[in-house]
Order: sequence, then structure tokens, then C-alpha cells
Amino acid sequence: GALKRKLQSPCGNPAVKRQRKPSLSTLRKGGTGADRREKGNPPQKPVPKKQLADNQNESQKSRPFIKTSSLFKNNPDIPEIRRKAVQQVQENVFTTDSFGQLDLHPHLVSGREAAQLKTCFFGVQKQTIPVLLQGRDALVRSQTGSGKTLAYGIPLVQSLQGMDSKIQRSDGPYALVLVPTRELALQSFDTMQKLLKPFTWIVPGVLMGGEKRKSEKARLRKGINILISTPGRLVDHIKSTECIHFRRTQWLIIDEADRILDLGFEKDVTVILNTLNAHRETRQNVLLSATLTEGVTRLADISLNDPISISIADEIQKVLKPASQKDREASSSSNCMEQENFAVPEKLKQYFMMVPSKLRLVTLAAFILEKCKFEKHHKMIIFFSSCEQVEFYYDLLVKVLAGGPQLEQPGHSSPSSVSLQFLRLHGDMEQEERTEVFQEFLKSKTGVLLCTDVAARGLDLPQVTWIVQCNAPASPAEYIHRIGRTARIGCHGNSLLVLAPSEAGYVSLLASHKINVSEMKMEKVLTSLMKDDRFKLHRPGRKKSCGTNPQEVRERATVLQTKFENHVHSSEGTVRWAKKALQSFLCAYTTYPRNLKHIFHIKSLHLGHVAKSFGLRDAPQNLTALPTAGSKKKSKPRPKRSDLLKKTHGKRRLAEILRSEYSSGMDTKVRRKKKR
Repeated sequence: GALKRKLQSPCGNPAVKRQRKPSLSTLRKGGTGADRREKGNPPQKPVPKKQLADNQNESQKSRPFIKTSSLFKNNPDIPEIRRKAVQQVQENVFTTDSFGQLDLHPHLVSGREAAQLKTCFFGVQKQTIPVLLQGRDALVRSQTGSGKTLAYGIPLVQSLQGMDSKIQRSDGPYALVLVPTRELALQSFDTMQKLLKPFTWIVPGVLMGGEKRKSEKARLRKGINILISTPGRLVDHIKSTECIHFRRTQWLIIDEADRILDLGFEKDVTVILNTLNAHRETRQNVLLSATLTEGVTRLADISLNDPISISIADEIQKVLKPASQKDREASSSSNCMEQENFAVPEKLKQYFMMVPSKLRLVTLAAFILEKCKFEKHHKMIIFFSSCEQVEFYYDLLVKVLAGGPQLEQPGHSSPSSVSLQFLRLHGDMEQEERTEVFQEFLKSKTGVLLCTDVAARGLDLPQVTWIVQCNAPASPAEYIHRIGRTARIGCHGNSLLVLAPSEAGYVSLLASHKINVSEMKMEKVLTSLMKDDRFKLHRPGRKKSCGTNPQEVRERATVLQTKFENHVHSSEGTVRWAKKALQSFLCAYTTYPRNLKHIFHIKSLHLGHVAKSFGLRDAPQNLTALPTAGSKKKSKPRPKRSDLLKKTHGKRRLAEILRSEYSSGMDTKVRRKKKR
């Protein structure tokens, strides 16, 4: 009757179902245990722990094992930055005046067209060219990308081609142009060559480090009329090359004067000035820079004779401000160099992004993918604070982002075919490789250049649409020079400054210098990972997500971070490189000036979180043991056994040592008795 009731129950007896599950597992142990369990109350009895563990192990075996990284836990809160919008200082890059209004040589105008220049003046050229044609010294301050090279190049060529006695190549240099970096030297040399195309008797030349001294000496022996050089290499030739002389030098032009002093060339510039004064005291001197520092004013006092100061931004400010405000600021601006306002290109959009240290690597990769792969037609420069970081991130991004099979994506077939091109440029590279990279990035329409501040000054790289600063610069002046690589000569451009939550005060510092930056959200950048199925977390039975699910965005970011970490930990060499790059970042972080220590302090960094941004799973313990320049201390070598024997004094001591070396050890008791 009981069996009949069980069969007739419409929904079945749940207690019987629960009773059967444990009975299958307990049959293995024996029937007695099963009988005992059946006597008790089966629904209230918990499932055995061993069975739960077995079930979990089976489910884990079915899922793919993925090493996950806790990216979104224990991060510092991103502060809300409330600041007033600042009216930026801007210059009029273009003017309505044309080159035809100047009394220039007709062939010089054709040379200007060969250099792909427009018929209108730029603002700095309108102010500078007439002054230099009159033979006056000048201190020129203008924003980056405003055409300062032509501002001194056109009057220089005009004066040299119009000399009464025709210039001979063997006469030596008539003009000396000093520039801070090798890349800027090559660029200035290229511009001069285009201007001098109609005047074949005037020979330009370039001297810079990394080139063969023998070939440079041969060129100097033949003769160079317009000499473009870096200060260090020129001083080297002044000391070692007999044929170099400056008897006919009529022009001295120091381009990017503040950067020359920042790089430690002040002594070299003094040697060059003394050499020029020894040969010829009267000449025309020009100093050009985008920022005016104390060092530049000191150099101007030494080298310039009754100069005319030209500053386009100051003239615009005088027009915009009322007279009472002018008088008030005139007294304060002369004393306060720190509150200097900088001119920013008009069509440049500036952004900053608050990113916790853990998420810095993933966010940078997502930003590169979004701009250079999915949107296309973007050319990007990424600045780092050290050469080791450039080398490490170049290798990491090439292997993880650019390399590997790319999956065909439905709806996004065109981006998958786009290959990311990465280049690197820093001061530790060989000169041939530096020149090759510079020329390649110059000609390419798209690509990502990872570099140090070696590319921050004066370089005219066309079609650069984004400047990314992964490490904040040490001063607002350096910030201006970095962002000046884009939005050049009236073009559109964008810049992004990546800051940690503890570095939020840097935005207020930029605002105090009339630099206005707007915020870009990190979450918005990370959503671009949804377009790339390489970072999709494959789970069985999962529905296809529509839109941007925040949880899936986080999962994809974790997958990408895991890929980076797997590559870094794939060999001891890559781990060593990551530690070296991390150490160089920390060393650079300690070099911020004293007035910025409240924003950038080494104690505000979480070492474990920063290590994540270099693909390391944990904070390294032996950072100080890594070899760095000047860190090795000379340790005294351990003395050998033979040396110790030589130092023993007296025959008795030597005899005791020999006896102890060759004794059998059997006579110890006899010795003890004798001693007693």
C-alpha cells in the first residue's frame, strides 16, 4: 500500500530523491553506514564535506584555469576635482601679412615654397624677421610649433646671399646654430638645405654626437658656412680639431636655449662663447625659446648686446587686459618667475585622466587600441620618464598588443586587419638607429612612438594627433614643450596627462599657469576592450552581452592584465627587465623639485600597486640589489689561505699551524695533560 501511494503521488516525493543521492556515494564505504543514515531524518542531514570537495574539483576541471589579477580591489578613491575654467594664453599663429611685403630675394621666396611654407607670415615671423634684417640682437619667446626656425632662417640666408664679396666654402662658418638634441639638429639642417637650394655656394653642415669624428673633420676641412651643432660635439671639435675657426662668424643662434641649459650644457656654451669672442667680438646674436627661465635670462645677459625682446603672447595679453591690471601685474611678474603664463596652441584639446597605479598599464593599452586600431588615422607620441621604461613598454606592447593572432570580429572586420606599429626613441640608442626611427616616424601616417624627453623639444613631426604623458613632467614649462609636438602651425591636436589619485594637485598647478585641462574618465577608455574579442573571457553557456556591461569590461581588463603578467613572468630575463624599469621609474619619481614634493612624494606610492603597472604580480623585494649606474660599491677581496700564512709572525706560530694541519688528532689527550 505504501509503494502504491508513492507511485500515485503526482509530483513525486522529494525526500526520496534526496535520500538516493548520498546512498550512491555511501555504497562505496559499505552498507552499514547507509542503513544508519536511512534510519535518521534525510532532509535535515547536510551533504558530506568530501562529496562537496569532489563536486567542486569536477566543476573546476571542466572550467579553463585562468590566473586572475585583482585589479579592481583596494584601489584608492579617485577624487573629484572642482576648479574654475581658466582663460588660456593664446597666440595668433597666422597673420594677414605676406612674405611679399618684405624686401627678400626672389629665389629665397621659391626656397620658402620648397620648404612647404604658406604665403602668410606666422605671428613670430612677422615680429622677428624685420628686427633681424636690421642687424639687431633678439630674445624671441613664442609657443612651440609657431615657425621659429624660419624666423631666424630667412633673415640669415637673406643677409649671407647679399654680401658684397661672394662667400667661398673655404671661408669657414659665417653662422653658428646651437640646438640641444641630435634630432633637432637634423631637422634644422633639413630646413636650411631647402632654403639654400637656389644659393648653391652657401654650404650648410651638421655636427652631432654619435657620428664619426673623422668624417666630420673632413667636412670641416672642406668648409661649412652655416654650422648647425649640438654644444657637446662642437666643444669636442674646438679642443681636438685644428682646422675649425670662427674668424668670419657673423651670426650666433641658440635655439631652445632653456633646454640647452637644462641638459647641463651651460659650461659648454660658455666655452663656445669664449672661443667666438677670441676670434671676433662683433656679431649678431639670437636666443629662441618657448619658455623664459632664469637661466635663459642669465645667458641673454652674457651673450646678447642691447637685445629686442619679442614675445607674441605678452602682446596679446596687453591688448586683452585693462590698463589698471597691466600696472599691477607689471610689478609682480618681474619678481615672480614661478607664476609665468604659457601660450598654448588654439586648436589643442587638453585632457587628464585619474588612473590608480594598478590599472595604469591596462588603461594605456585600451587607449592605444581605441585611438590607433579602432578609430584609425591617429599618430601618437607617448612620453615616459626614463630610457628603461621606454625599452620595457616597447617590448611588452609589441609582444602582447601588436603580436599574436587577431580574431575576426563580427561588425568590426576592418579594425582587426589594422596592425599596430610601435617605435621607440631615447638617448641610450645608437645614433644610426635614432636617425632611422626619427625618419620612419616622420614619414608614416599612423603609428605609436614611445620616447623620453629627447623628442620633447623643437621636433616638427607632422600629423601627430595625440600626445600621452604617462609620467607627469617636472615643470609646467616641460608640459608645454611635450604637448607642443601636436597642433602645430594651426592644425588640430589632443593631449592626455595620466595622473594617480595622489597626484590630483598637479591639475591646480597647471591652472595657476593658465593651462586648462578637462577630465577624461578611465571607465570610458576601458570600454574599448569590448571591441576586441582577444580579451573575452570564454565561459560555457554564457549569453552574448549586448552593450557595455561594466562587469564584462572589468573581466576583459583582467584578462588583458593577465596576458601582460604571463608575458613578463615567462622568463627570468623579462622579470629582470620589469624590475629594472620599475626601479628607474622610482628613481625618476624622487627627482621631482622641492616645490612639487607635496604632489609627487615617493611615500605616497603603493609599491605593490605600481609593480602591477609593470606586469609584476607582487612587489619585488630586492630592488636595491639590482645594478644601477654608480650603485656598485668596491668591496675588498677575501684574503686567500696562502696570504694568511704569509702574515703569521715568528717560527713558533708557523710550526704550530703546520703541526695542526698535518697532525692525526691522536695526541690531544697528551697535550691536555701537559697544559694542566
